[in-house]
Amino acid sequence: MKLMGIVNVTPDSFSDGGEFLDADSAIGQGRELAEEGADVLDVGGESTRPGAKAVSADEEVRRVGPVVGSLAGEGGPGVPVSIDTSKRAVAEAALDAGAAMVNDVTALRGDPELAGLCGERDCEVALMHMLGDPRTMQEDPTYNNVVDEVRSFLGERIEYATSEGIDEERIWVDPGIGFGKTVEHNLELLRRLGELRELGRPVLVGTSRKSFIGKLTGAPVQDRLGGTIASNVLACANGAEMLRVHEVGPLREALTVAEAILDPDRAAAITDR
Repeated sequence: MKLMGIVNVTPDSFSDGGEFLDADSAIGQGRELAEEGADVLDVGGESTRPGAKAVSADEEVRRVGPVVGSLAGEGGPGVPVSIDTSKRAVAEAALDAGAAMVNDVTALRGDPELAGLCGERDCEVALMHMLGDPRTMQEDPTYNNVVDEVRSFLGERIEYATSEGIDEERIWVDPGIGFGKTVEHNLELLRRLGELRELGRPVLVGTSRKSFIGKLTGAPVQDRLGGTIASNVLACANGAEMLRVHEVGPLREALTVAEAILDPDRAAAITDR
């Protein structure tokens, strides 16, 4: 199981906005997450929380450029870096600085030139489902069958991505937990992740500190670690192959135990070390 550590270089992200806006702080956070066992560091310069304000490409590059360069460059922690953006200009700057993955919450709909860039650079790409955009996505989200509709959408985006030159083997799919979904929609998607695996691509899931956890438990955003661990362990059991999280260390411990329970061979390998 891969863990993607979150490095938000933003003043307004829902869970840690402003905490790592300074480049040195963000770089330090990335290094710490890598030490805790992150397999990928996901650097983002624009908040995608409900109601978040849009950020220009120039401002986004100003925020993320030094962070990506330090984490992905010589002397970095040696962990692949992902750029969380939907803009070609930002992705290009990040890839030039050493990023190896583009994590696009619009699934290549936000900028018509981004898909071609990803194809040219042969980078990994994460395609996420979102209903509407961050400004409107939580305004009465409605589906006839949320899993069927998300699966159909992601299938169409895989076809588009490959038509633009992106190698299908480089694509991840993300159901977009919390992006235009009610609590019930999120839970149903997590229960039925196996149906998304039928698309033939590995599944990336992000539940960390999300509002559905707060609605279920009553916990404020900074106190949702328990719910984050529970939802991620079950996502792992249901077929996710990468989890996007804020707290890597506790998740790595939880997954080590969960995977040992689920896989006797893995348990034997761990206890024989």
